[in-house]
Amino acid sequence: MGIRIAWTLLALLGAAAARDGWQVVQAERLNAQIVAGTLPPEDAQSPAELRFAHAYAQAASGAGEAALNRYGALHADTPVGQAARYNGANLLMRQGIAMRAGAQPGQALALIELAKESYREVLRHDPEDWAARYNLERAQRLVADPEEVDEEPPEARRSAERAATTMRGYSPGLP
Repeated sequence: MGIRIAWTLLALLGAAAARDGWQVVQAERLNAQIVAGTLPPEDAQSPAELRFAHAYAQAASGAGEAALNRYGALHADTPVGQAARYNGANLLMRQGIAMRAGAQPGQALALIELAKESYREVLRHDPEDWAARYNLERAQRLVADPEEVDEEPPEARRSAERAATTMRGYSPGLP
């Protein structure tokens, strides 16, 4: 009976090792394709890492809008989603800085504000992300956040009439 249990455990360990080995081989193939730049066509069922690699390759080739769309599709609470949010914010910052120096500085404001919001979202999920914190500070130096001014209620004019004293035919209950 003890030998039978040992063989069963050994067979289960062998099956688990074979499955893990297959996953390692698949990951190595995917990594080799990413490094070589021969990415397979993307589909919605492809792994998030592959879709991230597609977005990164598009950003590197200058297709910023397509890369932003792909990064946006990856926003999630996973490490790949966080990296996509961060890379998308960096891409928005680069576009905003380029527009600010170009002929349309007004449009740069919107791009930098979007980048700041993306950096804040990254920091909400990981407050210790120093790269996002640094880039958020850079973005705030480019476009400062409006300062919140606590407005006090306007003071009542001393010469203003009070409604209870000017109403005719109304008795507030006094003798």
